[in-house]
Amino acid sequence: MPINYIIAAEVVDVRQDSPNSTDTFLVDSNVWYWLTYTKASLVEGYGAKRRTLDYSAFLNKAIAQRAQLYRCGLSLAELAHLIEKSEREIFEKTHGEIRLKEFRHNYPQERSSIVSEVIAAWGQVKSMASPLNLLLNDGVTDAALNRFTKDFLDGYDLFFLEAMTENKVPQLITDDGGFATVSGIRVFTANQNVITSAQSQGKLLTR
Repeated sequence: MPINYIIAAEVVDVRQDSPNSTDTFLVDSNVWYWLTYTKASLVEGYGAKRRTLDYSAFLNKAIAQRAQLYRCGLSLAELAHLIEKSEREIFEKTHGEIRLKEFRHNYPQERSSIVSEVIAAWGQVKSMASPLNLLLNDGVTDAALNRFTKDFLDGYDLFFLEAMTENKVPQLITDDGGFATVSGIRVFTANQNVITSAQSQGKLLTR
């Protein structure tokens, strides 16, 4: 069933946009995953290749224009989770289904490969983007919980929004359609479902 996105953010198609030197962006974890994880296409096939090309082209243009790219420390946790999950799925294709904890503890060679992938991926992230700091104190967690009552996002995404608010960075590069339903931010994406919804609802921005 297609996702029914009610668009509240401004949406920009990264395939049609040209960043400039005054732009500041927080880059979401899913974009880092496609850009830095060497085996993404083995898990997600053509979709991963398309996303990698779309987002890498946009980030390269942003870097060339000296736009400011930011990363959130929470992306390390998400990257580690996604890479471990992907490595397990690749392993299961030849070894059959296996539980996560069993895969993590009983296969040291595979675990070593996961660690190497995560370290290499995060090294690339750090080389391209500056840290966007967020102190997870009661004020921030209360604000995130308040967002949870009205925004259709998971826990990580709630904290991403708080990081953007705390640091006054209103622009996000992401493939996650949920962010497009949040008002007060500008979402740069190649997610065609989001772009189509934004266009039909008058929320697609051409700069």
